[in-house]
Amino acid sequence: MTGGATGRRLRLTIGDIELEVELLDTPTADALYNAAPFESTVSTWGDEVYFAAPVSCAREPGAKAVVEPGEIAFWVEGSSIAIGFGPTPISRGEEIRLAAPTNIWGRALGDIRILAVVQPGAPVRVERSPA
Repeated sequence: MTGGATGRRLRLTIGDIELEVELLDTPTADALYNAAPFESTVSTWGDEVYFAAPVSCAREPGAKAVVEPGEIAFWVEGSSIAIGFGPTPISRGEEIRLAAPTNIWGRALGDIRILAVVQPGAPVRVERSPA
């Protein structure tokens, strides 16, 4: 089970898209917030974008592979932020199934389906955002 919202936010600028993320009260959220600002490059996998983050986190008790729209995840094995917005190659039906159980550390404050236009190799910047 993930903790509640903390009032802290991160802004993810992915290509030309800005996405505000409200952080949950989790160790992963703390690590990402403390690491910001940082930059990365997007990879895609079906209807998922993911990118490396300069943190290492253990898998948390509430980690899960099937996520809900708007949940922002951290892929522990890949040290990457993962944002699923639709089916991936291993999804069953329309579910959003990520490659492995992931730590849920935030919730998007906008419609994540706007990420459908993001191309692999797009630049990413993660920075703290005023709440």
